[in-house]
Amino acid sequence: MRCYRKDGDHMFIDRARILIHSGTGGNGMSSFRREKYVPKGGPSGGDGGRGGDVILVATSELNTLVDFRYRRIFKAAAGESGKSSNKYGKNAEDLYIRVPLGTVVQEDESGKVLADLVHEGQEYIAAKGGRGGRGNAKFATSANRAPTFAEKGEPGEEKWLRLELKVLADVGIIGYPSVGKSSLIRKVSGAKPEVAAYHFTTLTPILGVVELSGGRTFVMADIPGLIEGASEGVGLGHNFLRHVERTKILVHVVDVAGTEGRDPLEDVEIINTELALYSDVLPQKRQIIVANKIDMLTETEPLTKFTEAMAAKGYRVFPISALSGEGIAPLLEEIWTTLETVRATETETEEALPEVIYEEVPEAEFTVTRADDAAFVLTGKRIEKLVAMTNFDDEHSLLRFQKIWGYMELDALLKKHGARDGSTVRIGELEFEFKE
Repeated sequence: MRCYRKDGDHMFIDRARILIHSGTGGNGMSSFRREKYVPKGGPSGGDGGRGGDVILVATSELNTLVDFRYRRIFKAAAGESGKSSNKYGKNAEDLYIRVPLGTVVQEDESGKVLADLVHEGQEYIAAKGGRGGRGNAKFATSANRAPTFAEKGEPGEEKWLRLELKVLADVGIIGYPSVGKSSLIRKVSGAKPEVAAYHFTTLTPILGVVELSGGRTFVMADIPGLIEGASEGVGLGHNFLRHVERTKILVHVVDVAGTEGRDPLEDVEIINTELALYSDVLPQKRQIIVANKIDMLTETEPLTKFTEAMAAKGYRVFPISALSGEGIAPLLEEIWTTLETVRATETETEEALPEVIYEEVPEAEFTVTRADDAAFVLTGKRIEKLVAMTNFDDEHSLLRFQKIWGYMELDALLKKHGARDGSTVRIGELEFEFKE
């Protein structure tokens, strides 16, 4: 888990690693009717209930992953076992885990993206509960009218997930450290960024709500300062760029007075280069250029030169003083107008786009590998579930297992990989001797 320093009484945590376990299905029941005047009643064992799913749900009521700092293991309840008289066990309740809007869910081991939760109430079933085992009543046939065996419940799924929060803000303020981004967001909203006396000033992405006349509001994010090499992970690079991806427009702040000894034109070029190196999407975002610290200019030439150079590249420059507030009102109106344009375009695009849930790529049904002790290790969801749901102490259950084994043609698969009479075969915790 990764966390940043505290900001007042809050802590912003943008990554978390959690262990989830869906519920195991309830065991099926093996029983027979016991009725007066019916000496040999038929099978009456009911099925077990389904285990609970583990479901991630996005909510705007959370804005950090801080809760996962204190709780990292989530386990759904198991289904209830079946009962006699053909009574089914109860299904378990699903376990819902609330996450902030903008949470990306990844498989921890592979890093594969599983879901991207950006809409209020959007759900992702991260682990499905095991189905309930069938009771012996389900196995009655004309050839076997009194089966004694029942299935065990299907095991739940267990997996480690990596959660990563990308700030969902309308406006992302970008720029070199110490250009006045924190001062700007402090001036236009109620946010109180924590600032340190060194170049990486803002330590966490700070969200501020900007309120304009007529009930107009938008969310602005002051994101950690960027430096050259950020696209390669230098400094706070990847942390910065990850949050920029989710904003609708960018407000690019420069120190037009050059108080840090840098050229504002070069700053714009370097940062836009870093955006392009990190993602194809970032350079496409609308940018508003803000020339801050005009109160520190002793002459107008630097501002004029910068404005003309930006105009040649198609940018309009808004000169401001985040300290005094000069020029901020027209800047906010421009931000609102640009936001409305971008939102209208996004609405048209989103109507044609499906909800973002990443489909699982099918794996090979069965896999055979060799262990260090030369045993043949057989893996595959179907066979692993069959093993887990079989009662090997029951003779009829064992015969059923052998019959299904034959249907799966696993003998041929093992022989193809070199198994011979006497070879050890392992499926999970089950181990047996191979016989041709």
